[in-house]
Amino acid sequence: MATTTTSLPPELVPEPLSTGPVTAGSLDDQVLAFPDRPPPLKWFVALAFTLGCFAVGALLIVYTICTGIGVWGNNRPVFWGFDIINFVFWIGIGHAGTLISAILFLFRARWRNAIARFAEAMTIFAVMCAGIFPLIHVGRPWLAFWLFPYPNQRGIWPNFRSPLMWDVFAVNTYFSVSLMFWYLGLVPDLASLRDRTRPGFRKVIYAILSLGWRGSATHWLHFEKAYLLLAGLATGLVLSVHSVVSFDFAVSLVPGWHMTIFPPYFVTGAIFAGFAMVVIVLVVVRESMDLGNLITLRHLDLMNKVILGTSCLMGYSYLMEAFTAWYSMNPFLHHTFRQYVAGTYWWAGWICIGCNILAPQLFWVPKWRRSYPVMLFVALAVTVGMWFERFVIIVISLSQDYLPSSWHVYWPTPVDFGILLGSFGLFFSLVLLFARVLPIIATTEVKAALQGAQPGHEGVAS
Repeated sequence: MATTTTSLPPELVPEPLSTGPVTAGSLDDQVLAFPDRPPPLKWFVALAFTLGCFAVGALLIVYTICTGIGVWGNNRPVFWGFDIINFVFWIGIGHAGTLISAILFLFRARWRNAIARFAEAMTIFAVMCAGIFPLIHVGRPWLAFWLFPYPNQRGIWPNFRSPLMWDVFAVNTYFSVSLMFWYLGLVPDLASLRDRTRPGFRKVIYAILSLGWRGSATHWLHFEKAYLLLAGLATGLVLSVHSVVSFDFAVSLVPGWHMTIFPPYFVTGAIFAGFAMVVIVLVVVRESMDLGNLITLRHLDLMNKVILGTSCLMGYSYLMEAFTAWYSMNPFLHHTFRQYVAGTYWWAGWICIGCNILAPQLFWVPKWRRSYPVMLFVALAVTVGMWFERFVIIVISLSQDYLPSSWHVYWPTPVDFGILLGSFGLFFSLVLLFARVLPIIATTEVKAALQGAQPGHEGVAS
């Protein structure tokens, strides 16, 4: 049976999920009015900056295609470089949105309602950024359609035993399901925007996208069934997609990669990095759009608790990697893990440990979990640390493998850094455009959790 807040002592009563007198009407006026208002000057400044970063990356991608991938820092034996590091990083960022939306929805965690829409959109944008890098890594992106299995006159058929092929299907499946999940949740809000918008081009667009939604009992019945089914499907994908990405490494014989811990290790790291990015963006959105009454400090506190928990799991994974290397008595593994802390790239290894393990321990202090400077410092540190973790895994293992005669130091070029900058520019440009034209909070879900929305459940702790 549900426990009511009236039966709990005051110190155990959960904080409300919204502050102030929030009603269904005031919620619509606050959230659904954003697309009708002219954006402030700071929005245009931010968009111009992010589009400028994206333009730099796009021009360097064109330069790479015209010149060849020799403009990157890749060498023998580090054939994988910044592009695959960035691919794994952005796939990880995309995990938090589906986790917040799908898994927490299945567990009926109501605190997800105010932040799920934004997190879902970030998933779509992060996967779009990730998809760029395998495409340009093949060297001939105009022939990328050869990767798909279809009858053709060339007699070419993909090798399904290759984990790179698994990536193609896993990432495309994840993107498709996440896109459907996000769009389905948007339908009721798109209908509300349709009804609020004056006749014109925008009203026609909202009418088409809302799929004839009228809010009838039949519509809600089908909506809730479809949303539940997609949530269950997306939950499995959260665990499977980054596991498949980890198989790119685990099924090889490269020292430091051939480990069974990689699938859970990669999934935990993806959730860890994704939640950190969500916190960064939520803080900015909360303050710039005056949504402090809907995205409360309780939401950020719970997000920071997840970051702290996954940080501890990451620390355990690092220890298990080191223990496996020691217990195996394999001299190649011993050498690889010594490189993490005292080799050519020792600085990257210690950045990884400091940012991913040490910095999040600040969240043990409850006051710091609700402090903007602390949470932004930790979230930025985690974002940097998780990117360097991918750098450490890929570069250290490849630069010094089984043959000392083939060892070579890897250093990225300005083109590598420019394309990385462009991916961040694309991501944040899409985030800004989304916040401008679509409701960033799922108003229908927040309304369902308002006081008195569900008779007989007014006091249920959430």
